[in-house]
Amino acid sequence: MALRSLQKWHGAGNDFIVDVIEQGTAKWWTPERAKKICNRTTGIGADGLLLAEVGSEVSMILYNADGSIAEMSGNGIRCLVAAVHRSTHATWNELKVSTQAGIKTVTLSMNGDTGTGSVDMGQVVLKDALPGTLGVANVGNPHVVVQDNDAWSDSERESLAADLAAQLGGANVEFIRFIDQKHMSLRVIERGVGWTQACGTGTCASAAVVHSLGKCDADVVISNPGGDLRVQLNGSNAVLSGPVQFIGNVEWLEA
Repeated sequence: MALRSLQKWHGAGNDFIVDVIEQGTAKWWTPERAKKICNRTTGIGADGLLLAEVGSEVSMILYNADGSIAEMSGNGIRCLVAAVHRSTHATWNELKVSTQAGIKTVTLSMNGDTGTGSVDMGQVVLKDALPGTLGVANVGNPHVVVQDNDAWSDSERESLAADLAAQLGGANVEFIRFIDQKHMSLRVIERGVGWTQACGTGTCASAAVVHSLGKCDADVVISNPGGDLRVQLNGSNAVLSGPVQFIGNVEWLEA
């Protein structure tokens, strides 16, 4: 039996379990254990599990709810940095994190258990659009952006998302609605997770794709179901800003 002391956080409703461990600690987490703890019925429940390895640098490993590895999460990295900040009683407000999508710099402002953060997500690479979509983009992970349609049911959206994702060998699919040049809304089906309350990388991908079509400004607010996220584009580079919220400490006993 093993008892893990963990934290749970969310960023705009995108929720994560975070394990802050010392760099060099023997590997304990496996895809099977990640899938088990993220299960919302028999586990703790989360969109993903974040491992923060703290040493000479801080690194991030992200397991999706199905146990697969994700390259990057814009909401997740804010949660990870906030968890490190809390567990180390830090006074800094900026941290560099090594991810599978490269080194990311996160700024953080906390007021007790609530805060806001921003992260330089780096380059958003636009790809050739798939038929029937607004565009395809990579933000360290792949995304397909689709204009939503009131006539679609969620089952139709799920079927469309599965088809589009399969064409790319797996991808997140964003369904967007235009409000004005400075504001749009989004719903997302995340690879390895399903419907989520927010997606940071998907928000950046959507902003870049829509801006390339001249349908939004370079500074845009995108309303996810769990809250608003802001994207500031400078050429192909994106900075993502949004909230972060501590949910609670968790003790998990795993055989």
